[in-house]
Amino acid sequence: MGQGKFQTLSARYYTGPDTFRQEMESFYFRDWIYAGREESIAAPGDYFLCEFAGESLIVVRSQSGALRAFYNVCRHRGTRLCTEGAGQFGGRVQCPYHGWTYDFDGRLLGAPHMEEADFAREDYGLHTVSTATWDGHLFLNLRANPPPLSDQLGDLPRKFAAWRMQDLRLHRRIDYKVKANWKLVVLNYNECLHCPHLHPALHQLTDYMGADNEAPRPGYIGGSMGFRSGVETMSIDGRRRRDFLPGLDEIQRRQVYYYAIYPNLLLSLHPDYMMVHTLWPQSVDRTRIVCEWFFHPAEIAKPGFCADDAIAFWDTTNREDWAVVELSQAGIGSRAYTPGPYAGCESLLHAFDSEVLKREASFSTPARIVPNFT
Repeated sequence: MGQGKFQTLSARYYTGPDTFRQEMESFYFRDWIYAGREESIAAPGDYFLCEFAGESLIVVRSQSGALRAFYNVCRHRGTRLCTEGAGQFGGRVQCPYHGWTYDFDGRLLGAPHMEEADFAREDYGLHTVSTATWDGHLFLNLRANPPPLSDQLGDLPRKFAAWRMQDLRLHRRIDYKVKANWKLVVLNYNECLHCPHLHPALHQLTDYMGADNEAPRPGYIGGSMGFRSGVETMSIDGRRRRDFLPGLDEIQRRQVYYYAIYPNLLLSLHPDYMMVHTLWPQSVDRTRIVCEWFFHPAEIAKPGFCADDAIAFWDTTNREDWAVVELSQAGIGSRAYTPGPYAGCESLLHAFDSEVLKREASFSTPARIVPNFT
């Protein structure tokens, strides 16, 4: 019996702690990672945390209005500065241990009991992280001198300009904890062969074999899927209860665009809303997934605005997906697991696996990824 042209990865890519740590270095600590939305920290002192793979980062709006990001680590004795996931700093960032304080640009303002003559406050600012934005989306990069975000995004800013994503606003967020490796979530997102079996409601709205996939790129994979006859959007009944997003042409109004932007942004663009999944790996077999739904503010402001049809539909679909990737994680952890063959229409999955292998081959030691400790 033939083994198939392309096969799934071996078990260690989903169960091996050492492999997980290396992937965090070669994906999450090298790439621009999606952190959240720019408008969520609108005023000076507004902040949120990004926590993954043992790291914690503070993203804050400075007094000048700039977006800044830092490691959540005091320069005195390494204490975590902040524990709340989001909020508003009261004029400064203060360590809860010994009271070292910093401004929103990361500069050390006060260091009690450090009167020694050779101590210079300017040498002990917070370790910074680079920031960049794309149409309202905020990205971070932990490297000292990262390439521009545009290198990673490629053609996506032009392709998705019509959605005017910077104008959309958050309506609902659901936080999921999934007992599976982050890559299994990426793989699941990029194929619909499972849809007739796992997602009966979704299968009624779109043809699972109707994907129009773009050629894989180093920074992302994805494509579009059209609706079945009579379907207007992805919702409980397929009926669109909101106006089309401004700027979409006739083709864009009849499709959904599903793109996985490495390593952690799953971007789903609909005719009347945007859905975003953000993947935050916690360990080799645990992933926190934040799912958010964004709508046009003019729609949100309308009397009787309703989004429950889309949110309930996708929450059900999400939970079906998380349950099955947890089953995949459990099966791959068995001594009986061996790589299996991909179908020809699973080319995006093979492309993602190839990117994983490519990065592993070019990555020798974690020390090659130099943090921006300035």
